[in-house]
Amino acid sequence: MATRHQNERLFGQWEELPSGGRRYTKQIAGRLSGFARYCEEVDSAEETTHFWQEIYDRNGRLVARHEKFPVDSGHQGV
Repeated sequence: MATRHQNERLFGQWEELPSGGRRYTKQIAGRLSGFARYCEEVDSAEETTHFWQEIYDRNGRLVARHEKFPVDSGHQGV
């Protein structure tokens, strides 16, 4: 489990959630085009409740989502 400070350094962007937790995001450029966005939601104790990856094309359109935690569902086309 990462601390709040570690998550802030790793992700760089976050928003406070009404439940007292946070949603962290980090954007990574794609190898050829587009980008991926990694998203993690944590509760008020900074324990991960959801973690997923979103894949965007070069026009910024969401093309796939991959939920990794709590259950790894694999890539799902949008």
